Amino acid sequence: MDRVKRPDKRAERSRRTHEKIVAAARELFVVQGYGATSLQEVADRAGVAVQTVYFVFRNKRTLFKDVVDATIAGDTEPVATMDREWFRGACAEPTAAGHLRAHVHGTRQVLGRVAPIMPLIAAAAATDPEIAALWPAGPDPRYTVQYGAAEALVGKPDARPGLSVETAADLLFGLLSPELYLLFVRDRGWSPDAWEEWARTTLTSQLCVESS
Repeated sequence: MDRVKRPDKRAERSRRTHEKIVAAARELFVVQGYGATSLQEVADRAGVAVQTVYFVFRNKRTLFKDVVDATIAGDTEPVATMDREWFRGACAEPTAAGHLRAHVHGTRQVLGRVAPIMPLIAAAAATDPEIAALWPAGPDPRYTVQYGAAEALVGKPDARPGLSVETAADLLFGLLSPELYLLFVRDRGWSPDAWEEWARTTLTSQLCVESS
């Protein structure tokens, strides 16, 4: 008789604790800034002992990286962007136009979370130069994601003839940047819906053949 696998209560408690600490840290970092926030304050906000914060994250730099990574992903699961359901679903679209529609929509969700904390990341790096060392050196991870999207897109039947992966990746990287999102949505007062429609139509005109 097969044994029914019971939920791992200890692992579930650890996951919840991790999420509570990350959520508390994000709130405090946004309001107070990275440099002004102590781990004791994070622990108090999360309702855990400060020793627990040290045990889970070791130091404030590692906690900050987890806050940024969780903000990008939308959760604390260790799943890369290119393995996320929204990204894989967009790549599986049979047409370039459909791919762009799904990709821009998914990217909008990420930018809605990430763009507001971009100033926080810059300020934290200025306060603690070792922050930058937490992310491996090499190509910009955001460009890597857009390059992967471009590779899937250029082979589709309605992609613009002669379009290279590099050109498609550059356009995706530039037009779907946090900086441009903030310029339109925060500085110029566009709604996220309006930004999404603009980004989709602009990229479609650049990367796809005109539909008859």
